[in-house]
Amino acid sequence: MSDSVTSRTGSASGLTEGEAKEFHSIFMTSFIVFVVVAVIAHILAWQWRPWLPGPNGYAELIDGVKLAVSSIA
Repeated sequence: MSDSVTSRTGSASGLTEGEAKEFHSIFMTSFIVFVVVAVIAHILAWQWRPWLPGPNGYAELIDGVKLAVSSIA
């Protein structure tokens, strides 16, 4: 037991260099996948409903809402 404890006291995280490299590679891969999914989701959300108004401002949005309400009623 003392051998495993003394071999892990060299780093602040308690990981060996090999374990730290493995964790780093898994973390970076997961982070990159997350960022790619987030960017794709933001692009699709932008195409569905842009966050910034068009050339006529928010008037287009209000016209769209009025059209949607009139089609429901």
